[in-house]
Amino acid sequence: MASGSTWPFVARQLPLRLTVGAFFLNSGLSKGDADQATAQRLLQFASGTYPFLGKLDAQKFTRLLSTGETAVATALLLPVIPATVAGAALTAFSCGSLALYLRTPGMRQEGSLRPTEQGTALAKDVWLLGVGISLIAEGMTGHRGRVTTTLSPWRRMLRR
Repeated sequence: MASGSTWPFVARQLPLRLTVGAFFLNSGLSKGDADQATAQRLLQFASGTYPFLGKLDAQKFTRLLSTGETAVATALLLPVIPATVAGAALTAFSCGSLALYLRTPGMRQEGSLRPTEQGTALAKDVWLLGVGISLIAEGMTGHRGRVTTTLSPWRRMLRR
């Protein structure tokens, strides 16, 4: 998994990456075989906040959503993916989800950020934003030892 010097670094991230990664993997795989009615509901909900999505076919939209969630899960679950990359993917995805919460009528109590009963499912995704930002910060300020990723040759070139 990791060399002896990087193990403490990876171990600190492990609980976050495994729990959120498993959550995203389950969500992505569940949407992969969504029926037409489910796909239509997902598209209708998303296109209320992001009108450009309304031009997509419901099944295609759901497949893209499924692929996106599975890609985020992969970035989180594979320890060779740097924390900054995994955190950036998670942060971007959670920002999209939180925009749904903030822009969709009925998700928040009038004049407040507090969720309604219907909005709780999206409002709780704020923890995903926190995890994403934490991974980015950890990746930027954490381990500075030997990094064994596919980007290592590029990093060495940039240091010259």
